[in-house]
Amino acid sequence: MKYIVFILFTVMTNAAAQLMLKQGMMSMGPISFEGVNPLVKLLQVVFSPWVFLGLCTFVISMASHLYVLSKVELSFAYPFLSLAYVAVAVFAYFVFREDLNGWRIAGIACICVGTVLIAQSGRDLAAHEDRTASITSDKIGTNEIVR
Repeated sequence: MKYIVFILFTVMTNAAAQLMLKQGMMSMGPISFEGVNPLVKLLQVVFSPWVFLGLCTFVISMASHLYVLSKVELSFAYPFLSLAYVAVAVFAYFVFREDLNGWRIAGIACICVGTVLIAQSGRDLAAHEDRTASITSDKIGTNEIVR
């Protein structure tokens, strides 16, 4: 549980990147490849300010996620990324005036409940790690050799 701040940072930067990408694509308008080299169009998209900032934010999010993965179990950390769906839906409602109907709210509630359950399992993992570390240090302290 002590890495939850880094996990939430990963979630929020992931969600922020999505919002920046959406803003960038909205500011560009509909994309058409008529009469334009697709590679040139791709470069125009990637280097538009909001899209580029969103991609850079994704890099930061991924670096944070890699740090988290070096510290906690994947089966604990990865499900927290679903909270990015929650953040994106809520912020998209306020920023882009996207629809947030009853079905989406119900889905968001399920995601939140599932994430809370997974977070609770992290407490069990931390307690298990503490007990294991205590047992190991006790054995080392008494010079007991395990065969």
